[in-house]
Amino acid sequence: MSLLRPPDPGAPAAESEGGGQPPDPVPDAPDRLARQVRFLVETDRLKEILRQTVLTRSRRREDDAEHSWHLCLCALVLAEHADAPGLDVLRVLRMLIVHDLVEIDAGDTFAYDQAGAAGQHEREARAADRIFGILPEDQARDLRALWDEFEERRTPEARFAAAVDRFQPMLLNACTEGHAWRKHGVTAPRVLARNAGVAAASTALWEYAALMVAEAVRRGHLDPG
Repeated sequence: MSLLRPPDPGAPAAESEGGGQPPDPVPDAPDRLARQVRFLVETDRLKEILRQTVLTRSRRREDDAEHSWHLCLCALVLAEHADAPGLDVLRVLRMLIVHDLVEIDAGDTFAYDQAGAAGQHEREARAADRIFGILPEDQARDLRALWDEFEERRTPEARFAAAVDRFQPMLLNACTEGHAWRKHGVTAPRVLARNAGVAAASTALWEYAALMVAEAVRRGHLDPG
């Protein structure tokens, strides 16, 4: 029996199986294109970061890339419910597709993990410096600005992106008998408090989210607290 401790599936991804970074596919490519390709190879690691939510059919853990894709689809489908008129949906999508890339270095912090939340922004900001810094300077600056905008929640687009980011895990929990909620002993008041920011962007989504919580409590899938 191995005495090695198994890796934490929510931790930053390990190096490639062959050891170290994968080689550049084309060693002598022009610098700008080489940096762009290097960024794409590096961000492939997002697929190895596992979250606490599980998928509705297989019940395996969702990974960060799946989460990012689902957030983008949610934003496309639900944008009409944003309270802000004239929402720039493309900007929302751009924020959602990049905002979790920092978890390649920082790992996924569970929404209800108070200890893990300490220093989370600082860890993720350092990760943003490194990961976006792989790109050519103009693209690095652009994507980092999108990440900062999401974090600051000052624009209607950032608030709607953040609302979708809160709504989607609630939806998966509601559709999987409260899997992550029950596993971690989360109560209904904590769910509502954690996700109250949804109301800042969409009254309709917040009302639906509150109904999901009430129904989960009624079905015995969420501790009423």
